[in-house]
Amino acid sequence: MSLTTKEKEKIISKYRIHNKDTGSYEVQIAIFTEEIKRLSSHLKKHPKDNHSRRGLLQMVSKRKRLLDYLKEEYPKRYSALVKKLGLRK
Repeated sequence: MSLTTKEKEKIISKYRIHNKDTGSYEVQIAIFTEEIKRLSSHLKKHPKDNHSRRGLLQMVSKRKRLLDYLKEEYPKRYSALVKKLGLRK
C-alpha cells in the first residue's frame, strides 16, 4: 500500500532542488501527497478501516505543517510547488 522504492525515486527526481537532494521540503511534501492519494482511494473501498484513516490524518497534518513552513520561509518555492502538485491553497 505504501510507495515502492522506484516510485519514491521517481518523485524525488521530479521535485528535487539539486542532484543529491532527497529530503528537501518539496520532496517530502510530494511524497506525502502521493501517499495521501493512495490512502484516500483505499479508504473509499474500505470505509471502516479506522487504522488507515488515522494514518491518513497524520500524513495530512504533517504535510500541512511542512507546507506552512515553506510558505512562511520560501513563498516563491511554495507557490511553485502548490501549482506543480495541483493542491488547493
